[in-house]
Amino acid sequence: MVEEKNMEQEVVEEEVFTPEDIEKNKTMAGLAYLLFFLPLISCPESRYAKFHANQGLILLITGVAGSMILGFIPIFGWMLIPFFSLGILILGIIGLVNGFGGKAKRLPLIGKFTLLK
Repeated sequence: MVEEKNMEQEVVEEEVFTPEDIEKNKTMAGLAYLLFFLPLISCPESRYAKFHANQGLILLITGVAGSMILGFIPIFGWMLIPFFSLGILILGIIGLVNGFGGKAKRLPLIGKFTLLK
């Protein structure tokens, strides 16, 4: 019973895109985690690339805002910045793997927001 609920949640979390869109725009989706606006310029009609551009933008905003906030907190915040940066790096790698791999999974913790429609 519990396993059925977990399987249903996984299906809901992963969005559905056409196989043609995914295959055609895998590269741009992966590159969205390095330059989030690149897929918006090169393939604006692709829902798959736009999904990953949104995830890349959220990752960028989280990284910049978190680093600024931790930078303003003396000593304790400064000690946390390397760990926060490592977390952002790991999320970026997860996004790259998902984008290049043809998966439309949201990033853990921060991926539930939608800024680009």
